[in-house]
Amino acid sequence: MTKSRALIGGVIALYFVIALEVLIMISPFAAFFYTAFNPVLLLFAQWPATRWLAAFFLPHMVLPPGLFLQTVRVAGSVLFVGGTVTFLGCAVQVYSHKLLRRGPALGGLYAWVRHPQYLALGLTGLGLAILWPRFLTLVLWSVMVALYYVLARDEERRMLGQFGDQYREYLVRTGMFFPRLLERVLDRLPSPRSPVLRRLLGFAFLLALSIGGGFALRACTVSRLPLWSQGRVAALAILPADGMFLEHRMADVLTLPDVRSRLAKDTGLVLVYLVPQQYVMQGMIADIGPEWRLYEHHQTLAMIWDWVFHPFRHLQGGGHTAMAGHMSGMPAPTAAGTGIVRRFIFVRIVAPGEAADAATLFAITAARIPQFFVDVDVPNLVQLAIKDLGPGTGWGNVPTPMF
Repeated sequence: MTKSRALIGGVIALYFVIALEVLIMISPFAAFFYTAFNPVLLLFAQWPATRWLAAFFLPHMVLPPGLFLQTVRVAGSVLFVGGTVTFLGCAVQVYSHKLLRRGPALGGLYAWVRHPQYLALGLTGLGLAILWPRFLTLVLWSVMVALYYVLARDEERRMLGQFGDQYREYLVRTGMFFPRLLERVLDRLPSPRSPVLRRLLGFAFLLALSIGGGFALRACTVSRLPLWSQGRVAALAILPADGMFLEHRMADVLTLPDVRSRLAKDTGLVLVYLVPQQYVMQGMIADIGPEWRLYEHHQTLAMIWDWVFHPFRHLQGGGHTAMAGHMSGMPAPTAAGTGIVRRFIFVRIVAPGEAADAATLFAITAARIPQFFVDVDVPNLVQLAIKDLGPGTGWGNVPTPMF
């Protein structure tokens, strides 16, 4: 059983490592992490049947369009923080009982459910899956929840051997992961008589629910993205307020001589990301320069704090207003008179379809190839800078969010 518990612990640890990818990718350890992890993502992306595992199902680079998706994003932070605090509180209770030899912990949250720590870790993991929403995290979260069930059963077996009738009475009056009254209602649902088959079906249902929910959220996101399109070119504004620039200036930006000449070299689909010059995550779109490779800077804790507790500040504040003064090496915004400067990042899209619509541009099978970016004083339509880009993003060939 010791080897089994070690294997289960390893799988659970793997989930949290992958779910915490967003934290690792802005830390100095990103290069070491992706040396081991990127081949796995690229292997998934290589095969049509598994390509979806490396894809994202919620917005990460743009402000979630609509109140529903914004609520889901906030819920991710609430679940992550609330689950972590609950787990730590229960851990203090359990270990204080052990140290003081007061018997099993049966009060507090343990009076309501038998395994509040595992429940809290499950909620923490679900919050992480929302905060860094790869489909892979949903699959591993489902596996992790199933393994918590196995650990809980083993723990109850050992507790019965140690505390006998006291713990047996506790099992009768207390639910495993939910209050006993709710579990009695669930027990009345039609299910196979075989406990093994019942557990397998329960896991299959959890897996289908989490993956199906992820695809539903992705479809909701893609359908609500505020796209501007003209012919084979489409544009997406990171900030909702910049939608007016797309409507009134995007067509004119495409007529700038340097932009027009570059677009003429290719006839495929093009997606343009409209971002503030200081937008902190533009390195996820393309390798703009070393100043946007976040792992090369040392503001990891400040950025993690914003990511969890201020999920929209770096989006709503015109890029990283909250962090611009802290990250050394970041360039100052360029000004042209009293104009408003925006960066237009042009990315070629290789996709099965030919229409410049959201379903084609953000399809899981679509590939993004950065082309160039241009900085424009938008109100005055003055080109300030233009730069050709190489393939890949600031994180090399690691699959990054599309939206």
